Amino acid sequence: MERITSHMAQRGVRARIAVAAAAAAVAATVWGVATLVPSGHGPGDPPNHQNVSRQKDAPDAPAAPGAPNAPNAPGQVPDTIAHASEAGGNAVNITIDDGPDPTWTPKVLEVLRKHGAKATFCMIGPQAKAHPELVKQVVADGHRLCDHTMDHDISMAKKPVDYQKRQILDAKKLIEDAAGGGAEVEYYRAPGGAFTPESRSLAAAAGMRPLGWNVDTKDFKKPGSDAIVKTVEQGLRSGPTVLFHDGGGNREQTVEALDEVLTRLAEQGRPTGFPVRTTP
Repeated sequence: MERITSHMAQRGVRARIAVAAAAAAVAATVWGVATLVPSGHGPGDPPNHQNVSRQKDAPDAPAAPGAPNAPNAPGQVPDTIAHASEAGGNAVNITIDDGPDPTWTPKVLEVLRKHGAKATFCMIGPQAKAHPELVKQVVADGHRLCDHTMDHDISMAKKPVDYQKRQILDAKKLIEDAAGGGAEVEYYRAPGGAFTPESRSLAAAAGMRPLGWNVDTKDFKKPGSDAIVKTVEQGLRSGPTVLFHDGGGNREQTVEALDEVLTRLAEQGRPTGFPVRTTP
């Protein structure tokens, strides 16, 4: 009888251990999911949207199996998401999304000229087609071009690969056609940061480095220019790439904040630069 009781007790201990292990596994899974799903960016700041764009400069998930690009091959465009600056650790990458816009892009360009600053403009394909003079001016001023898709579809990551391909490559063509003169689109930024392994591979194979950000200014929420500047100052501790917008609405606060941010960066001896594109 004692042997039976002891055996039953051992079985009870093993059962409790198994339950605890299963609970730990579930908790780890939940934590892993939670850390991969920060909010997006853009009007309404859509939630529940996989966004690795704000991570610091570390390799993100590998590309899809059989991807056409070797991420770490010297001279090639990797399909990992870029954050670092070509100009070094003290530099800041200014990136401008959702244009070009006939009202606000010229004002942004004027501020950049005033400070001798450079920026990367992430353009919507049809917007570029509608305003080729602005695309040409961006290039003439020495800035770089970035593909921000055809329709800024923040649910694009959930769509078929063929749809993602059209959104990316059709926009690239429209932007380059608008720029003329052999200008190239050098980066790809997913709407809301919703990159997929397939979209990153498609972009890299087309010569465009996937481009993330470290600082989302939330300027589309119009919190006031002072609040935008404060967000940049605090956010730069996590990395050098800052996200502004010149399209999608009234960007007066963005223009004011960008002017002040560039003034403060100059006072700190921090230059502007472009995001890294290739592996050294």
